[in-house]
Amino acid sequence: MNVLILGSGGREHAFAWKVAQSKLLENLYIAPGNAGTAHCGTNVAIGVNDFEAIKNLVWEKNIDLVLVGPEDPLVNGIHDFFLSDDVLKDIPVIGPKKDGAQLEGSKDFSKQFMIKHSVPTAAYATFTKENIKESDAFLESLKPPYVLKADGLAAGKGVLILDSLEEAKAELKKMILDSKFGNAGSKVVIEEFLKGIELSVFVLTDGKSYKILPAAKDYKRIGEGDTGLNTGGMGAVSPVPFADEAFIKKVEEKVVKPTIAGLNKEGIDYRGFIFIGLMNCDGEPRVIEYNCRMGDPETEVVIPRIKSDLLDLLNGVATQTLDQKNYETVPEIATTVVMVSGGYPGDIEKGKTVSGLNDAGDSLIFHSGTKQEDENVLTNGGRVFAITSFGRSIEDAVKKSFITAEKIKYEGKYYRKDIGKDLMMY
Repeated sequence: MNVLILGSGGREHAFAWKVAQSKLLENLYIAPGNAGTAHCGTNVAIGVNDFEAIKNLVWEKNIDLVLVGPEDPLVNGIHDFFLSDDVLKDIPVIGPKKDGAQLEGSKDFSKQFMIKHSVPTAAYATFTKENIKESDAFLESLKPPYVLKADGLAAGKGVLILDSLEEAKAELKKMILDSKFGNAGSKVVIEEFLKGIELSVFVLTDGKSYKILPAAKDYKRIGEGDTGLNTGGMGAVSPVPFADEAFIKKVEEKVVKPTIAGLNKEGIDYRGFIFIGLMNCDGEPRVIEYNCRMGDPETEVVIPRIKSDLLDLLNGVATQTLDQKNYETVPEIATTVVMVSGGYPGDIEKGKTVSGLNDAGDSLIFHSGTKQEDENVLTNGGRVFAITSFGRSIEDAVKKSFITAEKIKYEGKYYRKDIGKDLMMY
């Protein structure tokens, strides 16, 4: 099979690394890719939202399957674009059509979906310019902290958790009336705050059957001890010690099955990954959010733990034969430590020369924001590498990642040294 992966981050490098191992693979292309994906296949300098250029590439390279990494092209309708085109319509796209991608593309849609299909979640209300006067009363009915979510995609920055009622009221007005998050915040969801421990559960579905992939926990804050600004993710651990077999069974019965059944009831033919952001509230799962793709950096711990042939599983999604496919995981714990540029998640400098990449030891180095320039690998984003290691314990795995992270050098490098520490008590 000739395969095209869309995206340029650590998630896409992990996908490319795994797909490259498949016996079914003939040629692998990554658009646009990074310095790491170039070692797994051929990078092509095409943006993920340049649908016409993607069409030409698919036709020229005789692509048999397209795996979409990020959410943007899915929400923008790349799957629908393929289905409506005579040249592309028979080429499977792994990732939902526009209607299914609304699970991530609209917080209001996803909350309505959860309530309608009895998926456990937090109480909420949605506000726009038209009903903003009613928002103060709703905020006053909640206990702090207050959760405000921009309805649309806001590059992971559209969620505010505020302790002050007055600040929540003010921020809501900034989001809706002053376009703090652009069009994404023209509609805002206010939610009840859920107390518990957060984790992510990933599901691969062909629209009929599904496989529950390994669960993971990521670390969003820039500072150790979960302090400072939110980022795209500073590290991840899989499996999650507090999400035992009994808890995952509850997730399957109370969340996964109603979600898949709900999509079918709504006539949404969903083929791809569903990322379910959960809170474990005293042993009960409650859904914080859905995403229509795999997470990053969670992919960098989830995919390496899958023993089975990933391309065979994806082909099962494409042909709706996923229930007939073999699926196994390795028992070891995987941890990933994300190395970022100085100043991240604020202003960063790109183009810093990287050294030490040939001394990874037992670790996997997934490139997140890099580019190749002649013989040099240069930094090309806020998150630069995800260093994944295996171990019999979290402590053992994360120690290997830290050793590798120390060997990699570039100006301004930073990484959290407490990834997984909170889970070592379990």
